Amino acid sequence: MKNKIFLKSSFIALFAAIICIGCFLRIPLGPVPIVLQNALCILTSCLLGGWLGGLPTLLFLLAGLVGFPVYSAGSSGIAVWTGPTGGFLFGYLLGSILAGIIAGRANVTEKKVTVKKVIRISLAFFAGMVILYVPGVIHFIGWATQGGRVPADKSAFAYTMSACVLPFLPGDLIKIIVGVPVVLKLRPILAQYFGSDLKKEENTGK
Repeated sequence: MKNKIFLKSSFIALFAAIICIGCFLRIPLGPVPIVLQNALCILTSCLLGGWLGGLPTLLFLLAGLVGFPVYSAGSSGIAVWTGPTGGFLFGYLLGSILAGIIAGRANVTEKKVTVKKVIRISLAFFAGMVILYVPGVIHFIGWATQGGRVPADKSAFAYTMSACVLPFLPGDLIKIIVGVPVVLKLRPILAQYFGSDLKKEENTGK
C-alpha cells in the first residue's frame, strides 16, 4: 500500500515538473503567447485519470504562485494571475480536472486500443482544452475593459476572441491530434505501476 502511494506521488510530482519545464516552450503572439503548458496539463491529467489528474496542474500552479519561475517565459507570482493570461491559469486546473474525470483511471487492459477508448480519450482531451478557455476569456475581457485596452472599433468580446482564442485554435487542434495517441500509448504502461487496485476497480465496474 505504501509503495503504491509513493508511486502515485512520484508520478504526480514528475508530471508537475514536466508541466513546469514547458514554461520555456512558447511563441509570443500579442498579449497571450502560444504555449505548450495547456496541452501538458491536459495530457498528464488524461494519463493519471480521475481526480488524480488535476494534481500535477495544481502543484504547478502553486509552485508559480509562491515564486518559482514556472509560468510562461519563466514568470511567477500573483502578478501573472492578475495579468491578461491569469484566467487561463485557473482554466488549466478546470480543464485538467474535467479531462481526468472523463478519461477515468487507467487499467492494465488498455494495451488493446479500441474505438471506445479512442473516443473517450479524444473527448477528454478535447473537453479539457475547450473548458480552459472559459475562465481565460472571462478574465481577459475584464482585464481589457478595465484597462481601456479594447480598440474603439471592436467590442470587448470581439477583441478577446481575436486576441486569445481564434489564433490559437489551429495549434490546439494539433496538440489534441498529437496528444491523444501519446495518452493511449502510455496509459497501459502507467497502469502497470499502480498494480492490482486498478484490476479490482475493473472487476467491480468502478
